[in-house]
Amino acid sequence: MSAEQSLLLPFDQFAFAELKSDGKAQSLRLVFATHEVTLRGDSLRRIETAMQRMELASLSALAGNQRSLVPDGQPVVTEIAVTEIAAPDKQPQADKE
Repeated sequence: MSAEQSLLLPFDQFAFAELKSDGKAQSLRLVFATHEVTLRGDSLRRIETAMQRMELASLSALAGNQRSLVPDGQPVVTEIAVTEIAAPDKQPQADKE
Protein backbone atom coordinates (compact mmCIF):
# COMPACT_ATOMS: atom_id res chain seq x y z
CA MET A 1 0.00 0.00 0.00
CA SER A 2 1.13 3.52 -0.64
CA ALA A 3 0.04 7.03 0.29
CA GLU A 4 -1.70 7.23 -3.09
CA GLN A 5 -3.84 4.13 -2.45
CA SER A 6 -6.39 3.28 0.22
CA LEU A 7 -8.48 0.21 1.01
CA LEU A 8 -11.49 0.04 3.32
CA LEU A 9 -12.24 -3.36 4.86
CA PRO A 10 -15.36 -3.78 7.03
CA PHE A 11 -14.88 -4.80 10.68
CA ASP A 12 -17.64 -7.40 10.36
CA GLN A 13 -15.39 -9.35 7.95
CA PHE A 14 -12.43 -9.37 10.36
CA ALA A 15 -11.60 -12.98 11.29
CA PHE A 16 -8.43 -12.91 13.41
CA ALA A 17 -5.02 -11.36 14.03
CA GLU A 18 -1.63 -12.98 14.53
CA LEU A 19 1.32 -11.09 16.04
CA LYS A 20 4.87 -12.40 15.65
CA SER A 21 8.02 -10.87 17.13
CA ASP A 22 11.60 -11.34 16.01
CA GLY A 23 13.63 -9.24 18.40
CA LYS A 24 12.36 -5.68 18.12
CA ALA A 25 10.82 -6.17 14.67
CA GLN A 26 7.20 -7.32 14.63
CA SER A 27 4.77 -8.64 12.05
CA LEU A 28 1.00 -8.40 12.49
CA ARG A 29 -1.28 -10.38 10.21
CA LEU A 30 -4.90 -9.21 10.01
CA VAL A 31 -7.16 -11.68 8.25
CA PHE A 32 -10.50 -10.60 6.78
CA ALA A 33 -13.00 -12.62 4.73
CA THR A 34 -11.63 -11.30 1.43
CA HIS A 35 -8.16 -9.91 2.22
CA GLU A 36 -5.11 -10.48 4.36
CA VAL A 37 -3.21 -7.44 5.61
CA THR A 38 0.36 -7.82 6.89
CA LEU A 39 1.95 -5.02 8.86
CA ARG A 40 5.63 -4.79 9.76
CA GLY A 41 7.01 -2.44 12.38
CA ASP A 42 7.36 -1.88 16.14
CA SER A 43 4.88 -1.89 19.06
CA LEU A 44 2.17 -3.44 16.88
CA ARG A 45 0.30 -4.99 19.83
CA ARG A 46 -1.51 -1.67 20.28
CA ILE A 47 -2.83 -1.97 16.72
CA GLU A 48 -3.89 -5.57 17.42
CA THR A 49 -5.79 -4.36 20.50
CA ALA A 50 -7.44 -1.54 18.54
CA MET A 51 -8.62 -4.09 15.96
CA GLN A 52 -10.01 -6.33 18.70
CA ARG A 53 -11.95 -3.38 20.13
CA MET A 54 -13.03 -2.25 16.64
CA GLU A 55 -11.46 1.16 17.29
CA LEU A 56 -8.92 1.35 14.47
CA ALA A 57 -9.78 4.12 12.04
CA SER A 58 -6.84 4.01 9.62
CA LEU A 59 -3.28 2.82 9.09
CA SER A 60 -0.40 4.13 7.07
CA ALA A 61 3.26 3.24 6.75
CA LEU A 62 5.73 5.70 8.20
CA ALA A 63 8.63 6.87 6.07
CA GLY A 64 12.01 5.85 7.50
CA ASN A 65 13.14 9.45 8.00
CA GLN A 66 10.09 10.13 10.23
CA ARG A 67 10.73 7.29 12.71
CA SER A 68 12.52 9.58 15.17
CA LEU A 69 9.33 11.69 15.51
CA VAL A 70 7.40 8.81 17.12
CA PRO A 71 7.81 8.40 20.91
CA ASP A 72 9.07 5.02 22.18
CA GLY A 73 6.28 2.54 22.80
CA GLN A 74 3.99 4.02 20.15
CA PRO A 75 3.14 1.83 17.14
CA VAL A 76 5.26 2.35 14.06
CA VAL A 77 4.19 0.70 10.80
CA THR A 78 7.05 0.49 8.31
CA GLU A 79 5.33 -1.69 5.70
CA ILE A 80 1.78 -2.67 4.75
CA ALA A 81 1.12 -5.57 2.37
CA VAL A 82 -2.40 -6.50 1.24
CA THR A 83 -3.26 -9.81 -0.40
CA GLU A 84 -6.66 -10.69 -1.81
CA ILE A 85 -7.93 -14.08 -0.66
CA ALA A 86 -9.34 -16.05 -3.58
CA ALA A 87 -12.86 -17.36 -3.09
CA PRO A 88 -13.10 -21.18 -3.10
CA ASP A 89 -15.09 -21.13 -6.36
CA LYS A 90 -12.38 -18.99 -8.01
CA GLN A 91 -9.48 -21.32 -7.12
CA PRO A 92 -7.55 -22.48 -10.19
CA GLN A 93 -8.65 -25.93 -11.19
CA ALA A 94 -6.36 -28.62 -12.51
CA ASP A 95 -6.73 -29.35 -16.20
CA LYS A 96 -8.70 -32.51 -16.93
CA GLU A 97 -7.40 -34.73 -19.68
